[in-house]
Amino acid sequence: MRVYENGQDGSGQSQMPIRVVCNRCGKELKLENGILKEGCISADVCFGYFSRRDGARHRFDLCEDCYDEMISRFCVPVETTESTELL
Repeated sequence: MRVYENGQDGSGQSQMPIRVVCNRCGKELKLENGILKEGCISADVCFGYFSRRDGARHRFDLCEDCYDEMISRFCVPVETTESTELL
């Protein structure tokens, strides 16, 4: 969950986050000047027709530990490749 200076950003406009919290465990992630200083996975999913959540949008953040725990239960492992440049 990201908290922005002027409240939650649902407008799609870029704002600098002032707080990032793992939605699963509640850990506050390290943030300096709006830049995350530790691993985090951010999901933004809009469910379309034929799903049980037609039109619903879900957004959440997970710390690396919660992400690792989640993918450890997958029946089909995640695809892993190496990146040559990190942003």
